[in-house]
Amino acid sequence: MANQTLTNEGYYRGSQTFLGKTGVKIFTLSTTNFDPLPTKIGEFSVYINNIIQTTGTYTYTVATSVVEFVTAPAAGSAISIELGDADREHGNYQYIKLNDIVNNFLISHVGEEKIITKTGRTDVAFHAQRAIQELNYDTLRSTKSQEIEIPPSLLMALPHDYVNYTKVCWVDNNGLEVVLYPAKYTSNPKGILQDSEYRYIFDSQGDITEAGTSETWKKYKNDNSSGSESDKQTIDSLSRSNMGGRFGIDPTVAQSNGTFFIDPYGGKIHFSSNVSGKIVSLHYISDGLAEDGDMVVHKFAEEAVYKYIAHGILSTRINTPEYLVRRFKKERFAEIRKAKIRLSNIKSQELAQIMRGKSKQIKH
Repeated sequence: MANQTLTNEGYYRGSQTFLGKTGVKIFTLSTTNFDPLPTKIGEFSVYINNIIQTTGTYTYTVATSVVEFVTAPAAGSAISIELGDADREHGNYQYIKLNDIVNNFLISHVGEEKIITKTGRTDVAFHAQRAIQELNYDTLRSTKSQEIEIPPSLLMALPHDYVNYTKVCWVDNNGLEVVLYPAKYTSNPKGILQDSEYRYIFDSQGDITEAGTSETWKKYKNDNSSGSESDKQTIDSLSRSNMGGRFGIDPTVAQSNGTFFIDPYGGKIHFSSNVSGKIVSLHYISDGLAEDGDMVVHKFAEEAVYKYIAHGILSTRINTPEYLVRRFKKERFAEIRKAKIRLSNIKSQELAQIMRGKSKQIKH
């Protein structure tokens, strides 16, 4: 059977990924990904579609560095071979999975002589997902990030699980992030095509035809001036109204780092021309539900999720006493507040060091 290698891309240090093909059982490890190569079967783990495989499902030949499966993985399956038997588990103990939360809630809150006598698993799962969404927005450490090199088109596609951004910046030669600020005075509106008489052009279906790119975006992209946005947008108004001098400046636009604006309908981030070719890092917020593997909650917020589910179920039932709904609303609020405090990660030693710095006298 021919050996079928897909790629040498390693998602983790010391890893190699393959793509399953019909009837293919043999996969060869590369020195590009493993240096040195594993010397025995216990030195690596094998995953198929992110599910770890037992050692009885495959063999390893040291002389040829070949992993052979007893049964060929399904065509199109993602096969990952990674050094270490717990590489994917590092740090995971601090989280609890959504499925475990649903099971725990059904055991502890649902049944005879309990707050909720009867409810469906789907109801619990729905409110659990809503809890994860709400907590991800302002309580949990939910910020994700990605970086790309900005192409000449000056566009970055928004991630599929993007909800809102927290920071956009480009990376200098020292690996430090230079913050970009949003452009307040531009956008990418829909460009409507017009004829020589400035009348709208309609297609055969009677719909207005639109240009692929707006003139606003073309001019913004082609602007190669080195002045800051503040200078470009306000210099004329300042010269007309500068009766007593300029007493202040807006720091968010008084800089030459570059600017950006987001087109939410087009799913793109547009950058100014001086960002072209730079490595740009996008830090953004997700709702935590984009992928099944990401549906986890930090254990500091576990109780807040339980209270959120209980309040969600009780508040939607017609015969629930109002005092009980108010009680769980207050408990939900208290648990979310407690989770925020715990997740703020305040350390007494660090706080003391900061306060020592605040007590220093600054001589002028």
